[in-house]
Amino acid sequence: MSGRDGGKKKPLKQAKKESRELDDDDLAFQAKQREDAKKLAELKAKAAGKGPLVSGGIKHSGK
Repeated sequence: MSGRDGGKKKPLKQAKKESRELDDDDLAFQAKQREDAKKLAELKAKAAGKGPLVSGGIKHSGK
């Protein structure tokens, strides 16, 4: 029996990420992604307001 080795081990500390400087291309790309995400959210909200796309109606057995 191992004794006190049970339970979770502490995770090792990760190295801090370097804060890199963003140039104009990176800033423009991030702004475009934010706009696309905003448009997508608006479209999702608009689509959620409507009813189901396909209405099956009453199914008949075919007899």
